[in-house]
Amino acid sequence: QVQLVESGGGLVQAGGSLRLSCAASGRAFSTYAMAWFRQAPGKERAFAAAISWSGSNTYYADSVKGRFTISRDNAKNTVYLQMNSLKPEDTAVYYCAAGSGVSRAEGNYHYWGQGTQVTVSA
Repeated sequence: QVQLVESGGGLVQAGGSLRLSCAASGRAFSTYAMAWFRQAPGKERAFAAAISWSGSNTYYADSVKGRFTISRDNAKNTVYLQMNSLKPEDTAVYYCAAGSGVSRAEGNYHYWGQGTQVTVSA
């Protein structure tokens, strides 16, 4: 069992930056692939970024590639999402997820955090 708690969301102007953190408790964090998904108002939850258990492989949605960076610190049981050059369309609730293998598919992830709100003003 893994418990995930996101933090770092907030209100930022377009062009600004935020760093989200996801702290994991429970066993064997370093064996899980981790991902960030996001759900904009009125839309379905969508993949944003993922990282393999070792951190050696990362994947991004086209909409965030070049602006967002996912990373992890297995010693701290934490995964991060650095978000730069934010746009109003990045406004969403951001969810951290843990799964057995790195994937863009939501169904691959078994554990989810409660989400953190990111709002980007124009």
